[in-house]
Amino acid sequence: MNRRESQRVMGVGLVLVATLAGAQLAPAPAPAPSVPTPGATSTPAPASRAAPQTTPQAPDVAPRVGETAEQTTPEQGPPNAPGAVKREPLTLPRLVERAREQDARVEEAQAELRRLQALLRQARWAWFPQFETVVGVGGPVPEARNDGLGGPPTTRASLEGDLRFGQLGVTAFMETNAVLPLYTFGKLKALEKAAEQGPVIGKALKERAQDEAGFQAAQAFFGYQLARSGLVQLDETSKRLEDAATQLQELLKQGSPQVSKMDLYKLGFFRKQLDARRAQAEQGRQLALAAIRLLSGASPEEPVEVVAMELTPEGEVKAPTLDEALALAEQKRPEFAGIAAGIIAREQEVLIRERSFYPDFGLAGFLSLHYTTNATPQRNPFAFDPYNDRSAGVGLVARATFDFPVKQAVLDQARAELDKLKAQQRLIRAAIRLEVTKVHGDLVAALARAQALTQAERDARRWATAAMAAFELGTTGTRDVVEAFTAYAQSSADRAQSWHDFQVAQAELARVTGASPRERE
Repeated sequence: MNRRESQRVMGVGLVLVATLAGAQLAPAPAPAPSVPTPGATSTPAPASRAAPQTTPQAPDVAPRVGETAEQTTPEQGPPNAPGAVKREPLTLPRLVERAREQDARVEEAQAELRRLQALLRQARWAWFPQFETVVGVGGPVPEARNDGLGGPPTTRASLEGDLRFGQLGVTAFMETNAVLPLYTFGKLKALEKAAEQGPVIGKALKERAQDEAGFQAAQAFFGYQLARSGLVQLDETSKRLEDAATQLQELLKQGSPQVSKMDLYKLGFFRKQLDARRAQAEQGRQLALAAIRLLSGASPEEPVEVVAMELTPEGEVKAPTLDEALALAEQKRPEFAGIAAGIIAREQEVLIRERSFYPDFGLAGFLSLHYTTNATPQRNPFAFDPYNDRSAGVGLVARATFDFPVKQAVLDQARAELDKLKAQQRLIRAAIRLEVTKVHGDLVAALARAQALTQAERDARRWATAAMAAFELGTTGTRDVVEAFTAYAQSSADRAQSWHDFQVAQAELARVTGASPRERE
């Protein structure tokens, strides 16, 4: 067989086996609900929530990846078109940043943080006296006249017991009182200190929501890249299939002994396989784009473009040690700060309940003003005058309640809540260490698998080259060539999938250690 025929047969074999690898797709992640960080204002999450999960949830961090991506040309409107907007494709850092800022869970956590900050301001103003004021106007009021010194009525209409009301009038009054706390046995200070932990818990909730959103953004980004590379591979294979179909027909017409109708049947089978895999790859790409649109906060009419990027990182890749990952998690995980703040708040609550047995001392003041249009103001200090009264005063007061059994029960509840929160702190610490250990093991295994499959792809390429050379020399048959290129195609797909798994595992390790994308770069 001449060289041209061998190349044609080789092309047919390459096309047939390339479809065996296909495109292996990673599904785009669906947003998961945020689990609140335990704190003073919320019930602590049980240990099962903090335990590591087999299925990655959604935290933040984008893995450290060198951008060897093919930069898609930004779309621009016509130079003179009104409202022309330049759009740049989303890179991994930009996508993670948008997810950390615009995700609905992050907005919810931000609103909760504002609420806790408002509670802190409220606690700091707890000493401010509450002015209880009553203002009113009423009537008609019967006539009430005398000499102003508490003497008898001077008009017959002023006498009571008859229906003579005389000149009718109206009355107006204002009464107000307030107490300014002076000494509360530390209850006000404890209340402020407990409220100060609220923003700490709110920030922990926000950081956790950002971690989840950022991780899911990275997961969707790498899922899109895997689907994109699979589609590129399938498009190249589709073109080769068309060329192979033409070559097979020519070889059959020439009566070449190297091909038969069986090869034509194989070609038809693989073409159908290719169509099925392309539909699967396109579905995965669309699902990843939908997840990216959701996580980036893009509007339905806003076009979403994602930069093309190679899954295989440049340079030497090295995973951190387990001790480094555990130490980083101890420093960065927001759950630790949240649970610690919650314990402080509970301790202050216990203190407030303990001091509730003591009275509060304060400075009280009152003001009473009454005026009636048809009543004589009394100038005698000993005369009772409900119609025209002007009085005010201040004094030291003590305020306390004597429901001691109820106070003791409330104190016991606060102590139990504190003990429960301390137990959950130990459980969360152990669960996070276990989670970091598991994810670190997954990352190390993914890296080892990716490196091994990369080497396997190189060996498969050498095998395919050697098989082709032997085929051209006539020392081997078509079957050996097909097997070699089948292994090469499968190893290429496995290598892409393994580096995708490594990138996702690296992003998840950044999430479980609480590292931000900038710290990972």
